[in-house]
Amino acid sequence: MGRIIALANQKGGVGKTTTAVNLSACMGSSGKRTLLIDMDPQGNATQGLGVDKNSAEATVYDVLCGDTPIRESLLDTAFPNLKLLPANRELVGAEVELVDAERREFRLREAVAPIVDDFDYIFIDCPPSLGLLTLNGLVAANSVMITLQAEYYALEGLSELLQTVMLVRDNLNKGLYVHGVLVTMFQHTNLSRQVLDDVRTHLGDKVYKTVIPRNVTVSEAPSFGQPVIAYDPACSGATAYLALAKEVLARG
Repeated sequence: MGRIIALANQKGGVGKTTTAVNLSACMGSSGKRTLLIDMDPQGNATQGLGVDKNSAEATVYDVLCGDTPIRESLLDTAFPNLKLLPANRELVGAEVELVDAERREFRLREAVAPIVDDFDYIFIDCPPSLGLLTLNGLVAANSVMITLQAEYYALEGLSELLQTVMLVRDNLNKGLYVHGVLVTMFQHTNLSRQVLDDVRTHLGDKVYKTVIPRNVTVSEAPSFGQPVIAYDPACSGATAYLALAKEVLARG
């Protein structure tokens, strides 16, 4: 059975979607059957894999709010062993439409159930909020990966997110756990090193050994619709995401 990992942080701009795209591509390149589910109405993960979010015939919205089976909604990508369930602005309506729906928190889990055995890893890119879409991602997942930018306010909001994870675990998804915390946008400065030390002091081995450097190439790659390992496999960002993939595999 495939492992389902939700990438979550209520704060935007912390490398969550970048990590979802690049980690998924690295997993696929290592031979793992991988699916990336874009749960963000911005559709950035969809675009990051070179898919036109506005021309997709079926999206995660159709799966959550319509009768479209998830298997019929998956798209092949240009990258090895990697499929995508795309998203676009239609997904904004899901938060409203699902408010009064039965088992609204379980829509994604129930949709994904028929295809779990088709993949080794399923990654869910949650939106930068703690709303119903993120809740669906957490309920569907086995574990959650938290991305944390190496900046002064890195720990601000982390306790709220961890509390949300615990609430979901206690009430909706008994097996949910924190797979790990990933420090992103790391620079070789005293501030970045201090943030990393603080995070590791507070969270111990929950923090991945791999850190993702601040790297121009990683930022450029999405504009070409490519993960960084395809855009520039020799850059430091690509090397870091390949190392993260190995670490995720080792953790299971």
